[in-house]
Amino acid sequence: MLYDAYEFQRSMMAGASKMASFGADMLNNPANPFAYLGGGTVVASALEVFAHANATRGKPAFGLDTTTIDGREVAVREEIVLRKDFGQLKRFVRKGVEGGPKLLIVAPMSGHYATLLRGTVERMLPFADVYITDWRDARSVPLSAGRFDLDDYIDYLIEYLETIGANEGRGGTHMLAVCQPSVPCYAAVALMSADKNPCRPKTLTMMGGPVDTREAPTAVNTLATERPHAWFEQNVIATVPGNYPGAGRKVYPGFLQLAGFMSMNLGNHMVSHWEMYKHLVQGDGESASQSQDFYEEYRSVCDMTAEFYLQTIDVVFQNHALPRGIMTHRGRLVDPAAITDIGLLAVEGERDDISGLGQTKAALTLATALPDEKKRYLIAEGAGHYGIFNGTRWREKIAPVVEEFITANG
Repeated sequence: MLYDAYEFQRSMMAGASKMASFGADMLNNPANPFAYLGGGTVVASALEVFAHANATRGKPAFGLDTTTIDGREVAVREEIVLRKDFGQLKRFVRKGVEGGPKLLIVAPMSGHYATLLRGTVERMLPFADVYITDWRDARSVPLSAGRFDLDDYIDYLIEYLETIGANEGRGGTHMLAVCQPSVPCYAAVALMSADKNPCRPKTLTMMGGPVDTREAPTAVNTLATERPHAWFEQNVIATVPGNYPGAGRKVYPGFLQLAGFMSMNLGNHMVSHWEMYKHLVQGDGESASQSQDFYEEYRSVCDMTAEFYLQTIDVVFQNHALPRGIMTHRGRLVDPAAITDIGLLAVEGERDDISGLGQTKAALTLATALPDEKKRYLIAEGAGHYGIFNGTRWREKIAPVVEEFITANG
């Protein structure tokens, strides 16, 4: 019933959004005499903010058609390298550019699409041959495709690395995990190291990842631990309605994830929309557009399978299985001590309110057999959670360190 009620409300608000957008366009039309009345701009701006806040959104496009390498503009096209039921391996092919390190960016499966990392990909394109995990919205996957849990996630990562490195030997592949995938990426690296898999990556960069959530717990960590596992099963799991390909699938809906994140910083979001409104009234379309672009991506959400979400709550947040040395993958122990020759870089934001300081750094301590010269830690001063992979600090302060680390371990 939860999902059905949301769909009804979404349909109603989508209609209201269209009407508000139409009204704003009418009031902003130079041919409309009412546009020149004193309150025309004020009303039009209010309608535009309302329309944007309630618009129906699908999966955004990356829109990365070009990049600049050594001062030369290079065309970029997207290529699907491997397509699977719950996600595809996507490559950003740079026309006429050969060589360079291969970089697999692992996007979080946490309610947002991989396009949330558009800025991450854009910054790394001049430096590397970039691949990304493009996860599917679980509500779009038919029940006939079966389950998808944390073990499957790790299997996908290993298969993606093997696909990239199939013709490369050791290959020079590098991994960059943003937030949630830090744990499954670390597990995949440990398992591949234990197996001496020739396609294991040369480096793993983990950014704002919940490797050990006992360190500096945040509100997100507290939410995941203050209630029993059964509570999550009973209160946040819903069934996909019949109007989607994945009808009948149990999921953790993206709209619930978005509601949770919005409520954490509700005051900031309200201020942002107030500022957007003021910019529109003042005719500052550029500033208003920046806020609109951010929320266009931020509000584009997708569902994740119930089994993946619940297993992540259990393994990562409630039992702290990886740092306690009890994490398993299909009955096999994940042993960080198996990592002996893969460079590990841990990046944390000084003001991260989702993954607290020390949670990602713990990955370096767990790799007891890895030489210290293969480990590196970076704390990004002044950066919040999203600032470590998007924005000025990412582009100017963090990305150069990532590039330097990849080059040194290439």
